[in-house]
Amino acid sequence: MFGSRLPLAEEFCRLLATEGVVRGVIGPREAPRLWERHLLNCAVVHERIPRGVTVADVGSGAGLPGLVIAIARPDLTVTLVEPLLRRTSFLEEVVAALDLDNVVVTRARAEELLGTRHFDVVTSRAVAPLGRLLTWCVPLVSPGGMMLAMKGSSAAGEIEAAARELRRLRRYGPGEPEVLQAGTGVVEPVTTLVRVAVVGAGG
Repeated sequence: MFGSRLPLAEEFCRLLATEGVVRGVIGPREAPRLWERHLLNCAVVHERIPRGVTVADVGSGAGLPGLVIAIARPDLTVTLVEPLLRRTSFLEEVVAALDLDNVVVTRARAEELLGTRHFDVVTSRAVAPLGRLLTWCVPLVSPGGMMLAMKGSSAAGEIEAAARELRRLRRYGPGEPEVLQAGTGVVEPVTTLVRVAVVGAGG
């Protein structure tokens, strides 16, 4: 999954389990299960991302999934969008420690980037219900790009509940949300994603 960059993933895991816990970026109970519960199920998201594109990870937190994707895919340019200073400080230190030249950390809320930044793919994990995510993320997606939200078994229900927000975003040209899986035969359980393709202004 990480190829020759596995040592970088291992070092990221170590930093999460040590500095990440001490600084409150990740809970102490998560430390023993970082690989199976966090890193691996985030890494498989890259299966759904085209080569050589720009990616924004909204509400990046501890760098999940954005930093993991950037480690697995050096061909991507990844922007980690996170509003909290203690988290962006941690992310910047990790990026420097791992010498990741394909990652930029941006301290901001997604709404603050509207109208100024666009990305081919916008990812998120455990940030907000889908309706709110659509409002934050769809306007950041370049025409022809997509939003990829990591969700669990509630994905279908969240899509139904987000119908109103989706209609309000019609001017950005979002398609109908679809539920996809990543990591089949690699992780158990598989990672569930909600994908929204964006065709561009006016639909």
